[in-house]
Amino acid sequence: MNLLSRSIIIGALLSVSLGSPLKVAAEGKIANTQTVVANVGFATPESIEYYAAEDVYLVSNLNGGGLEAAGNGFISKVAPDGSLINLKWIDGTKKDTVLNSPKGLAIQGNKLYVADINQVHIFELPSGKQKNSVDIKGSTFLNGITPGTDGSVYVTDSGLKAGKNGYAPSDSDAIYKIGANGSYELIFKDKYRGHPNGIINNGHELIVVTFGSGKVFRVDAAGKRHAMPAPPKGGLDGLLQLDDGRLIISSWGESAIYVLQNNSYRILADNLDAPADLGFDTKRKRLLIPLFKQDKLVFLPLE
Repeated sequence: MNLLSRSIIIGALLSVSLGSPLKVAAEGKIANTQTVVANVGFATPESIEYYAAEDVYLVSNLNGGGLEAAGNGFISKVAPDGSLINLKWIDGTKKDTVLNSPKGLAIQGNKLYVADINQVHIFELPSGKQKNSVDIKGSTFLNGITPGTDGSVYVTDSGLKAGKNGYAPSDSDAIYKIGANGSYELIFKDKYRGHPNGIINNGHELIVVTFGSGKVFRVDAAGKRHAMPAPPKGGLDGLLQLDDGRLIISSWGESAIYVLQNNSYRILADNLDAPADLGFDTKRKRLLIPLFKQDKLVFLPLE
């Protein structure tokens, strides 16, 4: 995740409030600066993905509520210096494009997968042309998504529906696997799983964080759940695992980014309102953070 624009406003290299100094990459230290990209037209940015082949960032924008099927969601393309390349690179209002409330993004080969309510959309890269959509029966709030090791992707259903005062449980909490051929299968389902959100596949198991219960757990190859240490506060959204094995987790409850190392948590950065699905710029060793409620991006570099 990653890095001044001309006509757009960027809060360049603002101070960031940090917890204890901490290594995050194998040979890197936390920098005490951040770059903020704001006032460029983002509309509820939820996820950022680094597209290494073009050295750009892709940003999903709900442009409405999380369950609104208004056909106006969009995906932005942003340069690493923070300048806006194309606000609506993929635009749900365009003919032949279906995009309602896009959330998690994952790149698998030359395809971009996008989680969207009860569908996962597949777009060609680098063109951005839509190939098809996978309807996942029984799902209500597809959210986090991660590449698999066999050309597949895994996606979480946070198990939410419209309620009297916002969202309500739909009891559809689950994890699905979508194959390279577009078929899907249920991997894990339990209505008491606390609204699973961020997910990663580290090659031999899945790791999941929950937004509702604030838990972190592993799912092994047999589909069995294993508890992991839970952070001090919940509202867990984005999840990354670095090459050295450390987990980075965004928390709405703490308004912060946690690092889980040796079964204990430290705060990497705080004062971040509603940090959503995280991305990582592998070239610049930079954490990419969308601020869901503020229509901003934050790039946190590592030295």
